Amino acid sequence: MPDTLRVLVVLPMYGGSLPIGRYCVRALESQGVCLRVFEAPEFYSAFTGLRRLDLAPEQITSLEHSFLQLVSQAIFAHVQTFEPHLVLALAQAPMGKNLLLRLQRLGIRTAMWFVEDFALFQYWKLYAPLYDVFCVIQKEPFFEELAAIGQKQVLYLPLAAEPDFHRAVSLTAEEKKFYQADIAFLGAGYPNRRLAFRPLAGKNFKIWGSDWDGEEILAANIQRQGQRISSEESLKIYSATTINLNLHSSVHTDSLVSHGDFVNPRTFELAAIGAFQLVDQRRLLPELFDADEIATFDCVEEMYRKIEFYLHHPEERAAFCEKAKKRVLVSHTYAQRMQTLLAYLEKNLGFPRFEQDQHKAAQEDDQTKLAIASLLQKLSAGPNAPFEEVVARVRRQSGRLTPTETSLLFLDEWRKQYLPGK
Repeated sequence: MPDTLRVLVVLPMYGGSLPIGRYCVRALESQGVCLRVFEAPEFYSAFTGLRRLDLAPEQITSLEHSFLQLVSQAIFAHVQTFEPHLVLALAQAPMGKNLLLRLQRLGIRTAMWFVEDFALFQYWKLYAPLYDVFCVIQKEPFFEELAAIGQKQVLYLPLAAEPDFHRAVSLTAEEKKFYQADIAFLGAGYPNRRLAFRPLAGKNFKIWGSDWDGEEILAANIQRQGQRISSEESLKIYSATTINLNLHSSVHTDSLVSHGDFVNPRTFELAAIGAFQLVDQRRLLPELFDADEIATFDCVEEMYRKIEFYLHHPEERAAFCEKAKKRVLVSHTYAQRMQTLLAYLEKNLGFPRFEQDQHKAAQEDDQTKLAIASLLQKLSAGPNAPFEEVVARVRRQSGRLTPTETSLLFLDEWRKQYLPGK
């Protein structure tokens, strides 16, 4: 891996993967990576403005395509000036096919973290083979389907939390009054959630988030007329709620608990904050949390029963919160996810070497040669003096050792221990 790894992170223009991208940026910054961020959200208002033009749908589609090509050119301009070793894109990032092919030809490593349900969002079929590594939050049959279209470098990378951000917050008396609830849910109004939550309409239950339009039974429970909630405000909601419901989304209503595979970001975020949650059982959840770390339910009837139970058992809630938070801090942070990704790339593909890297390496070689030549002159030893003789002369000296002398003595000790007789 290069001494200073340069990573260009390409954010999506909008959507649920945008905050995840920002958490990745924080994580990479904490690891000393030389980072540049392509702020695609700055283009969002212009992109959506195209749909307000009085034009035919096919004209709008053509303009949107041209606009995204322009954004791709802007990304490539960053690549030319920054010379990243890795371009990391989040799901929905404006990375076109032509851009990915150009990066391939330059030998620049590319990775996408596809933090979406592959069965629901299928644009991955067009782009997955063009990335060096495709990171996913699901396993089989997704791995098999990716291999079938030519992408065999697949990394299972579940979601996580950012401990420096996802933490409990102190609320004013006014905020406590506004946000406090026995039960709350933060998320979009998917069909399964609407049906599952309707029996809770008469309780102290608050619903936060968008896409609840037309929901009459739960209308009194929906906060702020269904406005979107920022990541910052979500901390206040989670911290003020006794039981945070965490029902994964589904467009189907035949089974309100879908028993899907991937685990959503809310699971890790609530755990990191130390907030109590009831989450529907997921196939990959047992790999991430033990049964005594997260309270789960298999059906909505069990959800209703456990709501009543945990409302009246604060000690049990506290035990879950403590264990879940510990698990996240130990195993499920974005810093750990980024470390996993970089280690995978280094082991399986390596990173390109650019002219500026080679120039730096040459400079370091020259500096090392000068330091050794200076030491040999100081010790009155010739350029062909045996290693043992040089070390012996260093040991006979008095005073503070230079970094070069220290390195030689360390190398001599290593040689004696691991290369006896030489």
